[in-house]
Amino acid sequence: MSHDHPDGGPSRVGSRPGDDRDPGLQPERTRLAWRRTTLSCAVTAVLAGRQVLHHDGGALPAVAIALTALAFLAFLRLAHRRIQQLGGAPHPAVMAPGAAVAVVGCTVALAVFGAALVW
Repeated sequence: MSHDHPDGGPSRVGSRPGDDRDPGLQPERTRLAWRRTTLSCAVTAVLAGRQVLHHDGGALPAVAIALTALAFLAFLRLAHRRIQQLGGAPHPAVMAPGAAVAVVGCTVALAVFGAALVW
């Protein structure tokens, strides 16, 4: 089955969805989203550290800030690797399931440690 393509020629139903688009746009948007997410994680880690410095809370907040920094550094490494994979490829490889689980784990850890610092 075929339909008319926007340029006047026929196109096949079921063809790859990115064939008629600029292949550089989606990876570029995804790369920028990774950078924004990394920046927001950095701001969260800095604000958590600031919270600990301004309120003397003992060992628990110090451990929480250390774990926050560790989770941020792990997330930063994973994000940097993904940004490089998206670098110039028009159709970059799919993120490995283990890396995706690690990113989710880092994100949840940052949220939990951040919440522990606030309370």
